[in-house]
Amino acid sequence: MNARTTPRGAFGMTVIALAMTAVLVSLGIWQLQRRVWKHELIAALAERIAAAPQDLPASSDWAGLNPAHDEFRRVRFTATLLMKPDAMVYTLGSAIRTDVAGPGTWAFVPAKLAEGGTIIVNEGFVPNTMQDRARQDRAIVPLQTGQPVSMTGYLRFPEKPGLLTARGDAAKRLWFVRDTDGMARELGWGAIAPFYIDLESPMPPSGIPKPGPLKVHLKDDHLQYAITWFGLALAVAVSFGFWLFGRLRPGT
Repeated sequence: MNARTTPRGAFGMTVIALAMTAVLVSLGIWQLQRRVWKHELIAALAERIAAAPQDLPASSDWAGLNPAHDEFRRVRFTATLLMKPDAMVYTLGSAIRTDVAGPGTWAFVPAKLAEGGTIIVNEGFVPNTMQDRARQDRAIVPLQTGQPVSMTGYLRFPEKPGLLTARGDAAKRLWFVRDTDGMARELGWGAIAPFYIDLESPMPPSGIPKPGPLKVHLKDDHLQYAITWFGLALAVAVSFGFWLFGRLRPGT
């Protein structure tokens, strides 16, 4: 045995190698599990988006809605878009709207249901050329007639700003995440539903903001990640095997 490699030292390296291999293998297995979950999610979302629109749930059922079971559910409803300040959410494009390209903004406005509840409606995409607030406000007016409008859209759930997210500017009515609770608080919209609606139709006469259908395009790289983790685990195991054989073989 090499004088520099004691049984205790070899044992310690074995423990380290086994621990590293176990961690890498577990990460690979986790990625495979995530892949199964992602495929199930894509199938569920595609089914919801393709389904015929159902009536918007009653306000008494709103507390039971959640993203896992209701995100992208297609709904129909009649509401009156309120003549209150809108909020714009900056975007560089959309992974679920193939008919728009950024940069631009999404136009969020409150709407009153016949039963009395207030929901937030994302009326659609506004191109970057419409960033001037005066022109933007004139573009949004067509659906804000003060009269009930029959609409179809998709249930979505608010986002929360992260540590690195730019702060919303209430004075400019510009946000960088779909934080509808923050919009309502800053712009005086009052109590709102725990979800918002991505509008599918109707299209305003001017075509701006531009609502439209959604499509599921979720990134699925989990198999590649799993192969990477398993490959690293194999590399650690093989390297350790060669090291141990070279250190412990007789005459070295």
